[in-house]
Amino acid sequence: MPTRVLLVEDDRNLREALAETLADEAYDVKTAATLAEARATLKAFVPDVLVLDLMLPDGDGSTLCREVKRSGGARVLMLTARTLEDDVVKGFDAGADDYVAKPYRLKELLARIAALARRSAAPAATTHRLGAWTVDEATRVVTGADGEVALTRKEFDLLVCLLRASGRVVSRDELLDQVWGDVVVDVHTVDNFVSSLKKKLKGDGFELKTVRGVGFRLVVH
Repeated sequence: MPTRVLLVEDDRNLREALAETLADEAYDVKTAATLAEARATLKAFVPDVLVLDLMLPDGDGSTLCREVKRSGGARVLMLTARTLEDDVVKGFDAGADDYVAKPYRLKELLARIAALARRSAAPAATTHRLGAWTVDEATRVVTGADGEVALTRKEFDLLVCLLRASGRVVSRDELLDQVWGDVVVDVHTVDNFVSSLKKKLKGDGFELKTVRGVGFRLVVH
C-alpha cells in the first residue's frame, strides 16, 4: 500500500506542484488549502504523513497539528515561511515531527517526507534498549544489571514518550498532553519528572538532554 500524504498548503502553485511531485514518487496524495478542507479530508483519509503550512487563511496550522497528534495520527512536517525561533518552537510545541522553511529545496523536502514515512510505517516497539536498561512497555518494567528499577506510573509514561520520539525534541507541552492529558499541572512538573528519571536511570549508552526553550531529547547511542 502506498504511503498516504495529506498536503495542506494555501498557495495554489506550490500545492499543485508539490502534489504532482509526490504523486510521481508513488505517494497517495490528497491536498487541502484551508484548515476546514483539511479536517473534512481527514474524515475519510488517514494520512501517514501530514505536510502542513503554519499560516493558513482560516487559522494557524499548529491547531490542526495538535488535533492530529491527540488522535495518535500522522507524522507531521511543518512547512512554512516563518523561521523565527518562536515560530519553530511553536511548531514543536504542537507536536510537529519535523520543520522545513520556505523556500525549500525539493530534494531535501522529499528526503524528510520519506524519513517520516518510514517512521510511520515502522511497527511500534514494545521493548526498548536504553544503555544497560531494558524498557518493556507490555509489562511496564525497566530492568538493568542489578534488577528492576522502581518508576512511578508517570515516570514510566514519560520515559516511553521520549523513547517513541526516536531522538527528536519533545516539547514540554507535548509531554504534558501525552502523559498528563487533561489533568492540569504546572509545566515545571515535567522538569521535575525528567530530573527524577535522570537520577534513577544512570549509565552509559544514552543521554537525556534538555533543549533550552523547547523541551527534552532522549538520545540512545
